[in-house]
Amino acid sequence: MEQQFTAQITDWNQEGRGVARVDGKAVFIDKALPGEVVEWQPVRIKKSYTEGRISRILMPGIARVQPPCHYYADCGGCNSQHIEFTAQVALKQRAWLSQMRHLGKVLPDELMPPVYGLAWHYRQRVRLRAVYDKGRLKLGFQAKQSHATVDIDYCLVLPEVMSKALKPIKLFLQNWFANTVKGIMLHQGNDAIALTIQADELNQTKRMQIDGLLQQLQQQSGYVWQCWLQKGNKTTLISSSVTSVLAYCLPEYQIEIPYQPEDFTQVNHATNALMVQRAMQWLQPCAGERIIDWFCGLGNFSLPIARMQAEVLGIEGVAAMCQRAARNAKHNGLARLVRFQQADIFAMNGRRLRSLGYAHKWLLDPPRAGAQALIQSLNEIEERLLPRRIVYISCDPATLARDAGLLVKRGYYYRAGGIMNLFAQTAHVESIAVFDR
Repeated sequence: MEQQFTAQITDWNQEGRGVARVDGKAVFIDKALPGEVVEWQPVRIKKSYTEGRISRILMPGIARVQPPCHYYADCGGCNSQHIEFTAQVALKQRAWLSQMRHLGKVLPDELMPPVYGLAWHYRQRVRLRAVYDKGRLKLGFQAKQSHATVDIDYCLVLPEVMSKALKPIKLFLQNWFANTVKGIMLHQGNDAIALTIQADELNQTKRMQIDGLLQQLQQQSGYVWQCWLQKGNKTTLISSSVTSVLAYCLPEYQIEIPYQPEDFTQVNHATNALMVQRAMQWLQPCAGERIIDWFCGLGNFSLPIARMQAEVLGIEGVAAMCQRAARNAKHNGLARLVRFQQADIFAMNGRRLRSLGYAHKWLLDPPRAGAQALIQSLNEIEERLLPRRIVYISCDPATLARDAGLLVKRGYYYRAGGIMNLFAQTAHVESIAVFDR
């Protein structure tokens, strides 16, 4: 019998684990919450910390609730359903501040109120694995702490029209050539939903059958459905007819952004709109200003900046995304104010930065790796070329903390920051930070 220990949980970290101190050593216990007393057993012992799992909850915390999802115990799709929704947000903010303090050695002067977002049915982009097991198709997320696939018939974080489509899609794929389907993706836009099948083979019979499936899904949901085939790195539209394109809107700025399944978009359109609104409130673009939008993608921030009459240079590492962003600018009547340029931002230096010319303000929305090279290049340019305000959108508190520390060393003032809950029922944290000269 494995040895059992008792601990009081005093904190919660960015991975969604409760934190305790046992004999001066940090212990991270999966699914434990601050204020709880738990009986636990170790699963991994390191020199500086121990990881554990709960054997029994001796005193539950007030934030603990019964997870509503039937698959929650096994599914790795989300890990925080056992926490009351508003407490999830509070714990994320607490973990975010801890990262700022301990990793970046900096804190914002003003803590923004959190953007809560939706608790359920918010995830409008999802990827599911497909595995054939003894002739039966399993379609779902990877299991927790395992490479197995948890077979699901519904998902509470998906919009209902997408969740209800899982059964007919799975039934259809069951009759596909065994082991040739690797997974699917679903994207919900304003008027259309795209089903992308990741498969090695497609014949004419299957193509005709796909049209029948799409008609069934359209009658069931009221949305126009389209189907794409992803083979290797190539994604191709295979629906026989498409009457509506994938697109999402930023209503406050009267902007529509068409996209394709392989394009990066936020999984949560409603909270994305709130995020853009908050970024614009702090960036305060106006006529006569020149603003650089780093990691601009399809123009999620560039186009609202241009709508507010500032001149925008959007910079993105992928040339195809720059081309689509330019088309989106034209689609929204903003081509006069915005242009897009491909560049390797992770290889940025002072010389390349200087060649772009002066910008009054910057907006950054980097991937998880952050923007270290770009920020360090600020040390190589003259004071007069430094932007007077930087608004930084982050999907990783650790890299934001690092980059915030670098900006403060360069002479920037950490004006404000806070979290945005784009991924409810998970420990994932999006955030925004504002830096002034």
